This record gives sequence, structure tokens and C-alpha cells, in this order.
Amino acid sequence: MANTSPGWELYRSFLAVVREGSLSGGARLLGLTQPTVGRHIDALEASLGAGLFTRSQGGLTPTELALALVPHAEAMSMAAEALQRAASGEAEEERGTVRITASEMIATEVLPPILARFREEHPRIAIELVLSNRTDDLIRRDADIAIRMIRPTQSSLVARKVGVLGLGLHAHKNLIQRFGMPASVEDLKNCPIIGFDRESSIRRLKYLGGFPLSRELFAFRCDSDIGQFSALKAGVGFGMCQYPLAKRYPDLVPVLPGEIEFELDVWIVMHEDLKTSRRMRLMFDHLVEEMSVYARSGQPATKGKSFSK
Repeated sequence: MANTSPGWELYRSFLAVVREGSLSGGARLLGLTQPTVGRHIDALEASLGAGLFTRSQGGLTPTELALALVPHAEAMSMAAEALQRAASGEAEEERGTVRITASEMIATEVLPPILARFREEHPRIAIELVLSNRTDDLIRRDADIAIRMIRPTQSSLVARKVGVLGLGLHAHKNLIQRFGMPASVEDLKNCPIIGFDRESSIRRLKYLGGFPLSRELFAFRCDSDIGQFSALKAGVGFGMCQYPLAKRYPDLVPVLPGEIEFELDVWIVMHEDLKTSRRMRLMFDHLVEEMSVYARSGQPATKGKSFSK
């Protein structure tokens, strides 16, 4: 093996080829030519003294060594992106990039108007949005600021609790007309319920109004929160929804309020190393203010039980 360590550009091409399965796909992903990517792969293999891909009719198949290198190359990729964001603006200037991570529902249904208002005030700050439920995005530096429904435990993070988000059972008014309004939790056994598909997702919420949940209980199964919400709005079944979000859709009716509901704490989090960056502070403070308003805009009919998601 050569003494000179391979540069990031070689690993970047390697990672693109792994993801796309071919030199041409990797080249398109990076905006390079196929011969350039091919030279990068050849150079990396020569530096490592081992082959990284085997050729087949389906394209390039990573070897065991290549698969072992993937997580390290991904870590390099995230570090490179973090460096680029850090270098995109001076610490005290209102320019550069801020990368935010949030859950599917918050990122797609709640954040767009909030971020639009931020862009109106700070047009020189670019925004990147990652849809993820991972709790370690900030430690891994995959994002700068996170909106989370669970309190972070890492000491290197700055966290602010901005409120409590209420969720309750809802249904489309047309579905209520078909099945009637349930008078008790027991009545739900005769109603179509929207829920999870995989057992690992079901464990996020073990009980519904006192009786245990199982996959067989659900008439519509989907592990995507957005998929469940779309089904709820279409009248596929009865499902859980954030109270402030349901208020935006007049056709969604609360079902058994006070009996089937729970609460989520809302946290805005960023890495403590970013406190000196003005654009990070501006975004952090903006999210604290806006998400506080959102959380207050709809509350459970009664105090629901706490639930960590």
C-alpha cells in the first residue's frame, strides 16, 4: 500500500459509484465525466492495493472491502459538508448556509411557512432541510440545528424546550358519517384504524386508549407519518394527528377527545460550537419563537399522557 493517503476527491467518487452502482451514475451525481470518476476509482484501488468493485451485467458490485469503507466515506462526506457550511459565511455576517433536520411531519407540514418568513428577513442565508427522526444528527454533524420531540442528553448540545405538542385521534367528517362518532374506545374496534406496519414502529405507541396495539388492529398500515396523514385526510381511517395541524383542515374531526391523546415535548437543538455563528443564532432564535407559537395553537382537550417519539 502506498504511503500517501488517498484524497477526499477519490473517496467522494467511490461513494458516488457505490450509491449509483455504475461509473456513469456516479459521474452524473457529482457532475463529472465518466473517465474522471473511473480514474479516481483506479487511483483509490491502487492506493489501497485492492479492488473495490466487481463488474457484472447489472453494473458495479462493491467488494467486501468497499462495503467496509462505506460508513467511513460517509463520515468524510458529512464532515466535508459541515466544513463547507462553516466556511460559507463569516461568523458575524448574515450569510451562508444553515442545515436543519426535523421529522417528516414537522419538515413538510409545519416548517415551510416558518422558513419562508425567515428567508424574507434574511435572504442571504441559504437553508438545507433534512427529513430524519435520528437523534444523533447533530453529533454526527449531519445538520446544524434539529427540531426534536425528545430531550437531548448529550452535553455538547444547546437545547431549548419551546412547548408541548398535543396529538389526538381524528377522522375525516365523511368517515364519521359512514361509521358514526365512536362513543367509547370500545367502539373503535368496529372502525378502520390507521397505524404502523412494522412491529418496531408499533412499539413507539403500545396502547390506544387503554387497549394494546397490534398490527392486526390496523386497517391501513404505513410506517411513514406523511403516508398516515395523507390517508387520514383522504378518509381512509381514524388516525392520530397533531392538534394544531388538524385545525388547518376543517374536514378533520377530533374523536374521543380527552380519552385518546398524548403530548410531545418540542425541543430546538444545536451543537454548542455553533453559538458563535450569527446565522445559526438567528435561525435558532427564529425556530424557538415560531415553534412556540405552533405548539400553543392547538392543545389536547385534557392533559394527555407524555409520549416520547
